[in-house]
Amino acid sequence: MSKKPLKSTLVVAALTFISRIFGYIRDAVIFIVFGANAGTDAFFVAFRIPNFLRRLFAEGAFSQAFVPVMTAQLHSGETEFKRLIDHMSGVLALILLAVTALGIIASPLLILLFAPGFDDPQQQVLASDMLKITFPYLFFISLTALSGSILNIRQRFAVPALTPVLLNLSLIGAAIWLAPKMQNPVMALAWGVLIAGIAQLIFQIPFLIHAKGLPKVRLSGANEGVKRVFTLMLPAIFGSSIVQINLLVDTIIASFLAEGSISWLYISDRFVELPLALFGIATATVILPMLSKQHVAQERQKFSHTMNWAMRLSLVIAIPAMMGLVALATPILATLVQYREFTLADTHMAGLSLMAYALGLPAFIFIKILAPAFYSRQDTKTPVKIGVIAMLVNIALNLLFVWLFIELDLEGSHAGLALATSLAAYVNASLLYILLNRAKVIQFMQSTFALASKVFISAMLMYYLLDKFTPELAAWSVWDVSTRAKVLLALISLGAASYAGILWLLGTKPADLKLEAD
Repeated sequence: MSKKPLKSTLVVAALTFISRIFGYIRDAVIFIVFGANAGTDAFFVAFRIPNFLRRLFAEGAFSQAFVPVMTAQLHSGETEFKRLIDHMSGVLALILLAVTALGIIASPLLILLFAPGFDDPQQQVLASDMLKITFPYLFFISLTALSGSILNIRQRFAVPALTPVLLNLSLIGAAIWLAPKMQNPVMALAWGVLIAGIAQLIFQIPFLIHAKGLPKVRLSGANEGVKRVFTLMLPAIFGSSIVQINLLVDTIIASFLAEGSISWLYISDRFVELPLALFGIATATVILPMLSKQHVAQERQKFSHTMNWAMRLSLVIAIPAMMGLVALATPILATLVQYREFTLADTHMAGLSLMAYALGLPAFIFIKILAPAFYSRQDTKTPVKIGVIAMLVNIALNLLFVWLFIELDLEGSHAGLALATSLAAYVNASLLYILLNRAKVIQFMQSTFALASKVFISAMLMYYLLDKFTPELAAWSVWDVSTRAKVLLALISLGAASYAGILWLLGTKPADLKLEAD
């Protein structure tokens, strides 16, 4: 049993890695073709609004509320499980249709709300027109999230992890083949988002049929399970998606800053999302059904052991990933996106915000790991309170840092927004852990603390080596793509080898990452 969670996590991580690689190709294509300018700023706002709502369902409040209730229903029998799926799909589809219709109608107002700094009327109209096309993505991708939750509870983790590849392929195709055929080329990206939503839902249907989980949509006679899901879900919107709310706040403030700020923040966030998705979201996806079962069976010790295992696994990845991203921020951007329309200045500015976001990576991952400990016990109120505190901290720090950057005439005021988000995430993660510890839901084992110290020492030495051997940004701009790629791969290999080697010399063994480790 101890090998299965790690194996499942690695399967989800591997497939998510494939999806994220295509995601990077997608972002590189977008920035190389369109650059970082008013048009891409408009698209990222139009994409971020439905994407934020999608994350509430796909990775946040919906899955955190649905999976524990669904697990309890499955424990009661297959018939009750199927009834919950049927009723849930009907109610969710109806709500999504209403929200989508309102979003399309209110798109000009939503742009004014989420990008009030767009003072160019043409940019406002462009963003509004894009939002009308991208908003229906919410309907299709949320039903895809429902399908993914059903497959996850059936222990079919692979298909939901691979599905996002279709979004990346759709946007790549839109940028390369559709954009040249349109009067305003950047509008092609909005159509690419809509096509991707439809494709992802269709892709999962055969697998649902095979898993005997395809819902029969029902709108009448919703059972108690559906009511319980929405009771848990409404407060969980804040608790599980506070990072995304903070990113939206960043977008609002960034719309008042220099042109390109929203695009720089977007590409920075995307590079931080790779380790977050690979190990934070992947681990949370695997442990939520486990924790739900352990809570139903009242296995408190196993519950704590599962949380410790997830924290150990995350520590081994989060700390070196943070150090690596800080050390290699501009080389990564120079190698992957600094071509044609994406300039050296863009790389420098995006590098500042990437380093700031990277500092918060451990906290982002820990939130994903700690939140399921609440949701598996069907407690969504506590994370809400913590989430509100973290959001208020983020807003206060946003305003403070932007003011300081402007007052001190420092470049890269957008990086202050990224730094504020990172610090707010640490507040969020710390409060989650403190309350879980006080409730004796999680008690860190001695091995977890020992591993954390070894990881920190190894990561610091790795950072020193990377900082010492990384060439200046000007050199990267002179090299061709092949040279950039070779040097970057050499640096990543140096970092990975030095980190793993030092960790091994400090006595860390693979057995330390097994679930039964004490």
